[in-house]
Amino acid sequence: MTDVDFCVVGGGFAGLTTALRLKQAGRSVAVLEARDRVGGRTFTELREDGSWIDRGGAWIGPGQDRIYALMNEFGVPSYRQYTDGEAMMVVDGKQYRYTGTIPWTMSPWAAMNLGAIFLELGHMCKSIPLEAPWTAKNADKWDQITLAHWLDRNILSKPAHELLETAIAGCYTSAASEVSLLFVLYQMASGGGPSFVLGVKDAAEDARPVGGMGALYRPMAAEIGDSIHLSQPVRHIHQDADGVTVRSDELTVRARRVIVAVPLAIASQILYEPMLPIDRSLLHQRMPSGAIFKIAAVYDEPFWRRDGLSGQSAAPGSPATVTIDACTDTGRPGVMCVITEGPIARQIGQLDEAERRAAILGALVERFGEKAGAPVDYIEQNWSAERYSGGGMLSHAPTGVLTQFGHALREPCGRVHWAGTESSAVMCGWVDGAIRSGERAASEVLELETVTALEGRLHRL
Repeated sequence: MTDVDFCVVGGGFAGLTTALRLKQAGRSVAVLEARDRVGGRTFTELREDGSWIDRGGAWIGPGQDRIYALMNEFGVPSYRQYTDGEAMMVVDGKQYRYTGTIPWTMSPWAAMNLGAIFLELGHMCKSIPLEAPWTAKNADKWDQITLAHWLDRNILSKPAHELLETAIAGCYTSAASEVSLLFVLYQMASGGGPSFVLGVKDAAEDARPVGGMGALYRPMAAEIGDSIHLSQPVRHIHQDADGVTVRSDELTVRARRVIVAVPLAIASQILYEPMLPIDRSLLHQRMPSGAIFKIAAVYDEPFWRRDGLSGQSAAPGSPATVTIDACTDTGRPGVMCVITEGPIARQIGQLDEAERRAAILGALVERFGEKAGAPVDYIEQNWSAERYSGGGMLSHAPTGVLTQFGHALREPCGRVHWAGTESSAVMCGWVDGAIRSGERAASEVLELETVTALEGRLHRL
């Protein structure tokens, strides 16, 4: 039995931030992490040549003030994403090179459709109250339809439709028919709108930490120290009038409160006694993750830069759906990141490893030339098969979920509190959102304990 002030379930950025802030406030903590590593849905692999590969979340952008503050706290610098050169769209086998966010080199009709939809989405996002999107004026209407339904009704150009469906639904690693329009608008609004979510420069993929995300989560874990217990998946949380008992297969932790900081689908695998309130229990069942492969093709140098390309590309339906330059701050070696999400990720997941590699590299050759077919290394991360992630990088809400159960996202359930990027009203879905949720959860439990202590003193008086 380990006796501490607070127990944290999960060692991703949400859990690490919670534990760090509690420890800095002078409280004792125990962090129980199911994996044999910290980092959660971020995972930085250090390579022998001194470079690194971010196999999970990697990018940061303006407005993500909390991750920048944490980086400053631990002395982790950032560097800008490479955006020199042209990006590429591939639709119906035809390549379109462009700069900026919208590929104006496509047909004027398609480009106008894309521009109009961006404006409309931005306008709709401005009507979403971030703390309670289910109270938006059109919440009921928007929560009754999927993203696919809205795109079908509002985009007339087939190429524009394919590109937007790929770009937007990809954020949720699922088909557009699986995601509520209200949830899409809320998640976009939490980051400042569609231009931020779908952009690169001065947007969601504007920069990266030098050394990858591991350059931040490793010193955080070091400061928390031996309070972190790895390979300890939590099986049971029991709360009573005096505290909580948290059990893994090998450890039992007794604490005043517990903060659960794992994906919603994983939180549902824990047995809670007494049972959680019905809305929270049903929320766990109704916010799944999706399928995603993140692949790094490593080359001696980023040859695409010499060819006048930024490395950014998108091709709906391709096994290499999206690519982006993922080189370190030195620019060597060349790292091309391939991200494949949703239904296509599920399809290529059925191939064996050699078939999948051939399909991915074949798609890169079509876009970037023969050099793309001969990487010096090929690193594949299938987050869909990660037992303790439950799938993609963000749990999503199908139709009807936010208006019925959204209020339960952050509400404590007695002595059980919640963190995780999905619970953040700002930057929901990014590492910054996870950090914000951890800081909120830490402040929440500290404030409650202060109130409880004061009430105890008044009672004794």
